[in-house]
Amino acid sequence: MKWKNALHDYSLFLQIERSLSKNSIVSYQRDINKLINYLEVNEIIISPLNIEENHIQQFIYTVSKSLNARSQARLISGLRSFFNYLIFEDYRKTNPTDLLESPKIGRKLPDTISTEEIDLIISQIDLSKPQGERNRTLLETLYSCGLRVSELITLQLSDLFFEEGFIRVIGKGDKQRFVPINIHTQKIILNYIKLIRSHITTQKGFEDTIFLNRRGKQLTRTMIFMIIKDLTIKAGIDKKVSPHTFRHSFATHLLENGADLRAIQQMLGHESITTTEIYMHVDKSFLKGVMEKFHPRK
Repeated sequence: MKWKNALHDYSLFLQIERSLSKNSIVSYQRDINKLINYLEVNEIIISPLNIEENHIQQFIYTVSKSLNARSQARLISGLRSFFNYLIFEDYRKTNPTDLLESPKIGRKLPDTISTEEIDLIISQIDLSKPQGERNRTLLETLYSCGLRVSELITLQLSDLFFEEGFIRVIGKGDKQRFVPINIHTQKIILNYIKLIRSHITTQKGFEDTIFLNRRGKQLTRTMIFMIIKDLTIKAGIDKKVSPHTFRHSFATHLLENGADLRAIQQMLGHESITTTEIYMHVDKSFLKGVMEKFHPRK
C-alpha cells in the first residue's frame, strides 16, 4: 500500500465513519503529510504497512526542533490515530507510535473577558454605518449563544425559531443542536434583518445566510477575527480577544451564575462532558460556593 492511497482511505474513514468536519480532517492529513515529506526528503523508502517505531522516533526528533510541546503532542496523536485506523482495517498488527511519549502539557485554561469588557468592545461599533449594525448583531449572537465562529458565519434565517426561543446550530461533524436565545438578542437580530440585511442584494447560494458582507456573500472566519481585533484595540483592552473568547466567556459566566455543567455542555455542543469541565478550573470560588450551598455538612 502506498502512502497516498492510505491517506486517501483514512480521510474517507474520518469523514464517513467519524463524521469529522473538513477542518479536522485537514489537520489529520497535515500530520500524515509531514511524515510523508520527511521520508521523501531523507530518501527512506518504506510503506505505511512496514514503517517501524525507530522511523517514527527519528521523525519526531527531527520535527520537534521547530514545534512547541503542544504541537508535538498534537502531531503524535494524529499519527497514532492514523496507524490505529490501519490496524482497524487489518492492514497492520501493531501501532509504531504506541511507545512514543507525548510531551507533558498543562491544560490550557480558556481566555475570558468580563461582561463589562464585552459591553465596552461592542460600544466601539459605529452604528451609523450598515456594517456597524451587522457587527453589533453578530457579536451579540456570538456571546449570547456561545457559538463557534464557523457556526456563526453559517447561521441561516431558517435556523431561527424565535417563537420557541431557540436557534438551530450546525456544529462539528454537521451535528445539529438547539441553543436558547434571549429576547434581547432576538430583537437585535430581527432589527438587523429588517433594516440592514433586507437591503443587501444576496448572491446565489447565500439567500438564507444571516450575516452577509457588502457583496451579498457569507462572511469569512478571518473577517470576524479582524472585526473583534479592531474593536478590542479601540476599547483599550490589553488582551488577546478572539471569537472563541466570547464563547469561553459565555460558558464561564453561565457557570459562575450557577448554571448546570451538563446544560452548558449541550449548549456548547461538546461531545464529552470532560471538555466542558475545563470551565470548572476558571473560577475556583464557584466550586467553594457550590460546596457551601449544597453539601449537607455546611
